[in-house]
Amino acid sequence: MVDGYAGWDLANRLKVRIYCSRVYHALFMRNMLIVPTEEQLAKDFSGPVDFTVINGGEMHAPKGIPGVNSETCVSVNLSANKMAILGSQYAGEMKKGVFGVMNYFMPKRGIVSLHASATEGPKGDTSLYFGLSGTGKTTLSADPKRKLIGDDEHCWDNNGIWNIEGGCYAKCIDLTPETEPDIFYSIKYGAILENIKFTNDKDRIVNYKDTSITENTRCSYPLEHIANTKFPAVGGHPKNIFFLTCDAYGVLPPISRLTPE
Repeated sequence: MVDGYAGWDLANRLKVRIYCSRVYHALFMRNMLIVPTEEQLAKDFSGPVDFTVINGGEMHAPKGIPGVNSETCVSVNLSANKMAILGSQYAGEMKKGVFGVMNYFMPKRGIVSLHASATEGPKGDTSLYFGLSGTGKTTLSADPKRKLIGDDEHCWDNNGIWNIEGGCYAKCIDLTPETEPDIFYSIKYGAILENIKFTNDKDRIVNYKDTSITENTRCSYPLEHIANTKFPAVGGHPKNIFFLTCDAYGVLPPISRLTPE
């Protein structure tokens, strides 16, 4: 079992509890949620929590459940504030499940939830980077000249923006210390690599070019692994907003500046 917060904003964070059978899933969510102190655990997690995730991913969904047509089932009950995972051991199911829950509850409080990374410049200027998976959110957020606020999930309220997560979930395909040094050197004790293979098993050197399992090779690590992370992971209202695309049809120009209209 893992307890943690979703959201760096003290007034709007959710208390989340994870039940899982795999140790690596527990460590993953300890990386991705905001780890409470001993005092916070005693105060906020001794009673009911805001949302519970039950990960039984090693078990296949049983036959005969109405609406379930495969061995995999990810079910969310927003009335009971619970989520159950069966038939999928992909750790990202938990991360995205919590994000989906925030997408439901935060707008009810007048808060916008964002699939975006965020950084802060030397003068306190905040930038947001929107985009689908693989368009560069995590890469651009690991900028040595700017403070990292978060790489993937944020909320925007009347006071500014705040990260939902306590960690990053970076793609690892073709990762090198020359191209993405901050991410490369964040892969150390406590980080979790998924879907990777070794150059050789003896030295356990990762082959980041190997995509034989999937191109979706990933690494989960806590925000503390990036040296210039801002704590708490909050920022002011964004000065710049970037929309990152991967337009294979050539309709959008490579770089364009939008007018307010």
